[in-house]
Amino acid sequence: MQTTFAAAAEDDTALRRATLSGVCANLVGIGLARFAYTPLIPALILAGWFSPTQAAYLGAANLAGYLAGALLARPLVSRMTPATLLRGAMLLTAASFPASAYPLSFAWFFAWRFAAGLGGGALMVVAAPVILRQVPVRQRGIVSGVIFAGIGLGIAASGTLVALLLRYGLVVTWNVLGIVALLLTALAWNGWPHASEREVAAPVSASPGVRSDAALRALHIGYGLAAVGLVPPMVFLVDFIARANHLGVEAGARYWTLFGFAAIAGPVLLGSIADRIGFRPTLRALFVLDAGTLVLLALTSQPAALVASVIILGASVPGVVPLAVGRVHELVHAEPQRRHAWTVCTVAFAIGQAAAAYGFSYLFAKTGGAFVMLFVIGAGAFTLALLIDVAVAAFARSPKLST
Repeated sequence: MQTTFAAAAEDDTALRRATLSGVCANLVGIGLARFAYTPLIPALILAGWFSPTQAAYLGAANLAGYLAGALLARPLVSRMTPATLLRGAMLLTAASFPASAYPLSFAWFFAWRFAAGLGGGALMVVAAPVILRQVPVRQRGIVSGVIFAGIGLGIAASGTLVALLLRYGLVVTWNVLGIVALLLTALAWNGWPHASEREVAAPVSASPGVRSDAALRALHIGYGLAAVGLVPPMVFLVDFIARANHLGVEAGARYWTLFGFAAIAGPVLLGSIADRIGFRPTLRALFVLDAGTLVLLALTSQPAALVASVIILGASVPGVVPLAVGRVHELVHAEPQRRHAWTVCTVAFAIGQAAAAYGFSYLFAKTGGAFVMLFVIGAGAFTLALLIDVAVAAFARSPKLST
């Protein structure tokens, strides 16, 4: 009996350490590598490091790197253990910060922004599935929510820590971010679960272990559409508050900080709800809520509506991720197929996000700043994601399609 309790306690400790490693990975790879760049853009331009156009392309470099990382993660993890890949991805991302402290050339900076995205994409594909395979079904929502709260921590840091560091200049800011990323990498180093080469390299068969190919395809499409719907608040919300509503830059920064704190709580809250009612109903409810929130932003700019919208959308940016992970676990039971399904989800999200970022920016420029149109299109993307999933469920009549 004592041996059993000791083994259970050891497993619980290992899971906590793995979860902490997952939080660190998302904080470094997505939270800091992507979102800390947003408040740095004006400083880069004002310091004369880059033109506004160049700064925009550098932001896109991270998105391109993220897509490449998502695509390369599975081939790489078949040649090394997940722990080795995760450590390498975190080190690469951490190295990108001090490398960005010295603008030797546009190509140099572009390469390191791409490298940061590459590491983030690999971390997103590999980290959570490796951890969640150890987690009991009843706890997957809350554990995945905690893991992806790391993204929210990075968003909150982008509105607080980066603003403070910029008082000391760009060189100090980039280097301090690098030190923080390196410390988080060290904290996560020994927490990763170990998998044998045989487990990692197991081939992916066509569909065994998948409850519904149609439902899985709907998830892939819906998750990509969710990325499209989340681009307007991620990219344009602060500008909408500051300029369109004439509240000023400081008010925009305050709302962005609130957005960040909502992003910390969102994954944990949504994951807990999904553990109780299921991942599919929670994901559908989030699609409805986000579509309604974007429509609300298009209709009114009352302070109460702005606060509610910032909280809901801030919670949704990282909160949709654990719901998609949990839905993959609901639909796919065999581990190789699970890894493949989550990789496709990540790639779909990366493509949707990058395409929407460029598309919305083009529309914004062509229409002279039509925020309302962007919010309506975002709401349409969430609505379409919901309709696709509902349609798949409605037509799933045979055992082959049953979800």
